[in-house]
Amino acid sequence: MLEGSNLLGVLRQKDRALLKPLMTEVHFAAGDTIYDPGEVVCHAYFPRDRALAVFLVEMEDGDVVETTMIGREGALGGIVSQGRVPSYARSCVMHEGEFYRIASADLERVKAESPQIRDLFTRYADCMMAQVFQSVACNASHTIEQRAAKWLCAAIDRTGEDEIAMTQEQLAAMMGIGRSYASRVVQRFK
Repeated sequence: MLEGSNLLGVLRQKDRALLKPLMTEVHFAAGDTIYDPGEVVCHAYFPRDRALAVFLVEMEDGDVVETTMIGREGALGGIVSQGRVPSYARSCVMHEGEFYRIASADLERVKAESPQIRDLFTRYADCMMAQVFQSVACNASHTIEQRAAKWLCAAIDRTGEDEIAMTQEQLAAMMGIGRSYASRVVQRFK
């Protein structure tokens, strides 16, 4: 019952039973876009097992920078905001896999019925905000090598796998650096 999502897994059985009939399973491939900036958020998604998604912000010069990563510990899309508002960033799948999906309207009804579900998602949003704050601090004070190591360790933790399939172009885009610099960082890690 709602296997593979650590976030949903902490709910009591009666709360999972409220969600289960409203959830569908969807598969996303690496590179798939879940939301683009400005799109109305009609569904929330819960990555399962090794699935991994990221939020990306496109800068005025066209560079793309990753702001946060979501794996089986979390969710994307209107968990607290009640959905139905425009997405502020692009969310893309970095590591293919299965996701649970629930309509925003259904999620709101369940949150109104279960204070435990509402509280869990509110606490998750607070944790996600703390992660963003930490990321901003790390970007300001750590070297690119340290930031790359942090990102790779976080990806391994979230997928549960020892290897992450990613090109140097993807790593460069995630960190907001040039591909040649990303290549040198990867060579140093080897």
